[in-house]
Amino acid sequence: MPKNELLYGVAYYDEYMPYDRLDKDIKMMKDAGINVVRIAESTWSTVEPSDNVFNFSHIDRVLNAMHKAGIKVIIGTPTYAVPAWLVKKYPDVLATTPGGRNQYGMRQNMDITNKDYLFHSERVIRKIMEHVKDHPAIIGYQVDNETKSYNTAGANVQAQFVQYMKDKFKTTDAINKAFGLDYWSNRINSWEEFPSMVGTINAGLKSEFAKFSRGLVTNFLSWQAGIVREYSKKGQFVTQNFDFEWRNYSYGIQESVDHFAAAKALDVAGVDIYHPSQDHLTGAEISFGGDVARSMKNGQNYLVIETEAQGFPQWVPYAGQLRQQAFSHIASGANMLEYWHWHSIHNSAETYWKGLLSHDFQPNPTYNEAMTIGADFKKLSPKLASLKVTNKAAILFSNEALSAFNEFSFGWGRRENYNDVLRPMYDALYNMNVGVDFIDPSTQNWDNYKLIIVPALYAAPDALLQKLNQFVKNGGHVVYTFKSGFSDENVTVRNTVQPGIINEAAGITYSQFVLPENVSLKGDPFKAGEGNKEIKYWMELLTPTTAKVLASYDHPEWGKYAAVTQNSYGKGTATYIGFMPGDALLDKIMEGAVKEAGLWQEDQKLHFPLITKSGKNLSGKTLRYFFNYSAQTKTFTYTQGNNGTELLTGKKVAKNAELNLKPWDVLIIEEN
Repeated sequence: MPKNELLYGVAYYDEYMPYDRLDKDIKMMKDAGINVVRIAESTWSTVEPSDNVFNFSHIDRVLNAMHKAGIKVIIGTPTYAVPAWLVKKYPDVLATTPGGRNQYGMRQNMDITNKDYLFHSERVIRKIMEHVKDHPAIIGYQVDNETKSYNTAGANVQAQFVQYMKDKFKTTDAINKAFGLDYWSNRINSWEEFPSMVGTINAGLKSEFAKFSRGLVTNFLSWQAGIVREYSKKGQFVTQNFDFEWRNYSYGIQESVDHFAAAKALDVAGVDIYHPSQDHLTGAEISFGGDVARSMKNGQNYLVIETEAQGFPQWVPYAGQLRQQAFSHIASGANMLEYWHWHSIHNSAETYWKGLLSHDFQPNPTYNEAMTIGADFKKLSPKLASLKVTNKAAILFSNEALSAFNEFSFGWGRRENYNDVLRPMYDALYNMNVGVDFIDPSTQNWDNYKLIIVPALYAAPDALLQKLNQFVKNGGHVVYTFKSGFSDENVTVRNTVQPGIINEAAGITYSQFVLPENVSLKGDPFKAGEGNKEIKYWMELLTPTTAKVLASYDHPEWGKYAAVTQNSYGKGTATYIGFMPGDALLDKIMEGAVKEAGLWQEDQKLHFPLITKSGKNLSGKTLRYFFNYSAQTKTFTYTQGNNGTELLTGKKVAKNAELNLKPWDVLIIEEN
């Protein structure tokens, strides 16, 4: 994959078409500047219509036609949607979940550990690879799609989990001690009586099973990648289409996949990013998904394998928004942007998830705007591709903490989860134009960061918390939220002073916590405004040891306790937030942390809806993107960089010039 070329593409499904229009589609693709298509990832029943009978005609005709037109192709393995004949022959291919046996019809309903599923998956992958491996149109392969364990929990999975626990803990006594299984007679006295995790009431065991299940995904993708690499050629990449927690659009960290671990088997990270549009377009989801994807491979550029063109009715973009979205992906470090999908489907589950073309296959305003994107990508690729993004702030996330936190029930029935804490913190940084990387407990080097945000690190081993203390001691700034350090890696609550271990750097203790009711902050300590003192979800009653109090609770009983503290420790600083602030208050708390960390610079003179991102291009020049995520023209003074050229218009831009950004518009300045 050339480093100096942006890939602009679509998913294309010839087998879904109501009539043959391949030549017409290719002409329209060429007119729009499409230079890559993704095919075959969900078409097992077409490729193998019956057991060991193969038909590659759809793949062949698309490969040949695309190659003739100069359009590159990414081939997907078709294993995330199983054919009916396979389920008929081997019913156990369908996963047994906590809700019972899955029924045929939906995709992603299988047990990815089932021996018959794996046998037939390997066979269809090998048959496809043997058939296509020498085709010159192919630039890469996608293994499976949005892979997860799909809650598989049948007897075979349980047996694998028991073996996993044997390997990790060696004895049942060690498990009983680690997870406190004497409670409610949950003790396990022999491996033979190890119960199914479906009914467990132990949050630690549930979280351990979640970690094990993520490992199934990592192993499955690594297995598929290994098969594909037996056939792939030099220069062809292997990727996967990772997704995020779904809230009718991409929202937060994916609970079911360890993205960092799974990405190790891939050449390049791939993601799908869907987001609100129209009046609700902010660019935050594009930025969040891109920052996670870039961080999966330690700063490497990534592929947007799916994003919306028209999508759902609430996603059909206003004029200018498709273009703005495209450059938003590139500004975060994407080297490919592909729409799901080219054409709209005329039946079944995704009929109203529209592609670049509507159901009539005719040009439309979204397609016409895509033509301008394709032209600009072609013209500007050498300047825009392979943007190197460098950040001094990071968010420490943890799949283990996520699982544990989500098992922890706020006040018996509260539904807030880990991403309800993490995403608002990310959004606060995004809104003030602070660039962010993501790190997880496996990340070795934190030395390049000045600020690390730690949301709800509910479960963590001692070593991770000690590493955070050392980061502060060495001169870094850490911002913690409530419920950090509370339990160990087995989700056993620490019996030491809370917050466990990090209290040393944070300079606080607490032993009680309550649900917020009729409470706010005393005064206006963060100058967020008198109406912006919302305290949500949870309250820890903090007592400083060495920390200074930044804010206290305003309440007749809880008013003697601190709500937000800050402590000097070694050369650095630790800020602790004992509750979940409302958005406006959180913005101000985070602003203070950014300033304290020495990261408040020229970019921070702009605030949402004016968003700016920057990096170095292949020529070593600084690129600066400016976005207006609003329906009103915005004016600002260009103080961020040196004199340069606005690439979309070719106009010269001088430092300190006054610039106008039209609604839903973008400027790209290459510094001299």
